[in-house]
Amino acid sequence: MAKKTGIITGGASGMGLETAKRLAARGDWNLHLVDLNPSAGKTALEAIPTATFHQVNVTSYDSLSRAFQAVFDKDGRLDFVFANAGIVERSSFYEPAQTKGTEPPPEPNLATLDVNMNAVVTTAYLAMHYMRLSPHKGKGAAIVMTASVGGLYPSEYTPIYAASKAGVVNLARSMAFPLHHSNGIRTYAICPGTVRTNLLVSEDWDSFPPEYFTPVSKIAATVEMLAEGGAMEDSAGRKVAAGEDFGLAVEICGEQHYFRDPVPFCNEEVAKVMAATSMSNQQAVFDKVKERNAKVAG
Repeated sequence: MAKKTGIITGGASGMGLETAKRLAARGDWNLHLVDLNPSAGKTALEAIPTATFHQVNVTSYDSLSRAFQAVFDKDGRLDFVFANAGIVERSSFYEPAQTKGTEPPPEPNLATLDVNMNAVVTTAYLAMHYMRLSPHKGKGAAIVMTASVGGLYPSEYTPIYAASKAGVVNLARSMAFPLHHSNGIRTYAICPGTVRTNLLVSEDWDSFPPEYFTPVSKIAATVEMLAEGGAMEDSAGRKVAAGEDFGLAVEICGEQHYFRDPVPFCNEEVAKVMAATSMSNQQAVFDKVKERNAKVAG
């Protein structure tokens, strides 16, 4: 049986590397680790000699797309993508700016949005493309995106990070039904609690209660579960049947994981409005716009 192919961004350390190690131990995966840090990549390959490292800046579409193409040209398929690369802002968003008179403050640093949100969008976009080109045409493939508990709850000291992760949760949920029903591709967002990775330096992690850290091994086990798909059960006993195993936002805290529902509709009118945004309703609109643009271009 042919090995499956997986791409993991942020794959040279932390949650990405731990997930890669877990999948590699199965023996049925060709794994491609995407990361900006070449020294971390070298170390990762010492731990997983069968993997391939790609030095990539995920915020550069050219850099990221070349890596996806290289993977597909080599393996001829794509079954799993873990959009996991992430950073956090390291300065206070609320710090008063020192300006002269009424001049505006300096432009804010939006690198966190570029890596955590925009790069996840482009990673998912490329994943869709190459999964559809695969022999399975997408059926059974999975895209797992790293969000955070900060995407479910307010995070006062990192509001840009929280905004990016909330965006990832809703991206995964919004893509879920159209992709699954059109191509058989499953999308998920994982929402880990505090995980001691290189996202922060050691002394910064010391400000968090140590008893509440989530082990990277639990993250990796949860991602493996999602990559495999099928019937699932969370730590509260909630079961998801095979065939309904897509679009899940999975909160992970300690050794527990929970399937989290979207915010309920406030009333029937809003439910109908959001139902009208379905691809089955809106595809005709996209088609008309495409046709109109083609006429203008011609």
